[in-house]
Amino acid sequence: MKEAIFAGGCFWCTEAVFMNLKGVEKVISGYIGGDVDDPNYEIICSGKSGHYEAIKILYDPLIISYGKLLEIFFATHDPTQINGQGNDIGSQYLSAIFFFDEYQKKEANNYIDIVSKNYIEPIITKLFSVKKFYPAEDYHQNYYNLNQSQPYCEIVINPKMIKFSEEYKHLLKTGS
Repeated sequence: MKEAIFAGGCFWCTEAVFMNLKGVEKVISGYIGGDVDDPNYEIICSGKSGHYEAIKILYDPLIISYGKLLEIFFATHDPTQINGQGNDIGSQYLSAIFFFDEYQKKEANNYIDIVSKNYIEPIITKLFSVKKFYPAEDYHQNYYNLNQSQPYCEIVINPKMIKFSEEYKHLLKTGS
């Protein structure tokens, strides 16, 4: 198993996308990048801890490549939006990739170079070496699947999941 960590806005949205992919064994919502040990949702939302909302993906590279994960990451959030994603505003929602090794760093930089030609605005996605990842509180895990009738899920995540499922149906787990 390999690991990838992406921050692309609200972790409820990114978790929902990646947990449906063939080859992805587990997705954990959490916090990364800040200066506070053992952060919680309240301090993250204050914007004062320096953490990002992120997901840690455990995946089988024989089934899905890191490059494909990057493609999906960039296809499912706006890597040009400063200070948030959509209506989720704040530094905790910025776009970032946390790389585990030089291979992931190189792949991410190469992918950004290639995909940047598709955007009018510059890509602001930041790259960082992996720092301590703190799993979010239990109620954040698998949030979308457990709370699909919640207004945020209906208004924000459902449309994203419909679009994602149409474009990447060949990569979805059976029954997703």
